Amino acid sequence: MLEIVVKTENGERHVRVSAEELDGLVRRIGGEGDRFLVLQRVPDLPDVFVQTWHEDGGDYAVEHRDAGGYFEAAADEPGTVVSALVGWARQESGWDSRLTWSPLDAGPPREVPPLDLGDHEVEVLEDRVREVLAGGYASRAQLAEVAEEHLVTGDRRPVSRKQARALADRLWLERVAEQASWQGETDPERLTRAFAALDAAGIIARENFTCCRTCGHAEIGDEAGPGTRGFVYFHSQCTEAAVAGRGLTLLYGGFDDSEETTAAVGAEVVAALEAAGLSVVWNGDPGRAITVTPLDWRRRLIG
Repeated sequence: MLEIVVKTENGERHVRVSAEELDGLVRRIGGEGDRFLVLQRVPDLPDVFVQTWHEDGGDYAVEHRDAGGYFEAAADEPGTVVSALVGWARQESGWDSRLTWSPLDAGPPREVPPLDLGDHEVEVLEDRVREVLAGGYASRAQLAEVAEEHLVTGDRRPVSRKQARALADRLWLERVAEQASWQGETDPERLTRAFAALDAAGIIARENFTCCRTCGHAEIGDEAGPGTRGFVYFHSQCTEAAVAGRGLTLLYGGFDDSEETTAAVGAEVVAALEAAGLSVVWNGDPGRAITVTPLDWRRRLIG
């Protein structure tokens, strides 16, 4: 799989696609509301991307940006575009030689005034942003929103949007550098593997789903499809507890609301977690949550 995220004009988000899937996306675009793709690396890096635009009957426009500058090119058929995008995704030397590039004016560098905050407020703000970062589910844009809104009180908005983006990007890159030293599969990746197995077996499994238990239980049914037997999820407050080292609480159940189905779903969840190499605490009571503990919460960023 290619270590990229592909975003489309119609709101789709494809994480770690294959070269064949990327080929299909490139050949698909062109119609109204589905004319471009934006590719970012995993993890996302500020001002590093490649994108392509196509309208039926016309050429493909391609742009890319990185530390070396901002450039544009054109191609008259999708195969050339696919070849370049796959090369970029694989970070192949000479990937850009497949097209003829011209420089684009990206405008002057953004000037961001320093934060006008006391030391304590800076500490509070950075602690909150790092907490969300450690959760591992926020994009850079979402992280900037956290930074912009966290200290808002009444009419006081002490952090501007530009300042928030600069702070979020700085702390994001710190986390990217930190995770570069992580070796092997992490506990959150084991969790994702267990959830994928449960999804395939007819149990809806969702990570960091909604803000709380009330919203989660109200919305999990919307995720159901044909053959779905039950569900398991954890919400954002559960994620924060896992980041703090208190283990991860999983909420589960069956859609028929019977204790028998809920207990059966719980048993399947526990089996999938243990098969993925995670430790689980649960006494078989359908009225008790499942806890994954001990848990080393190191979730790699995507973006």
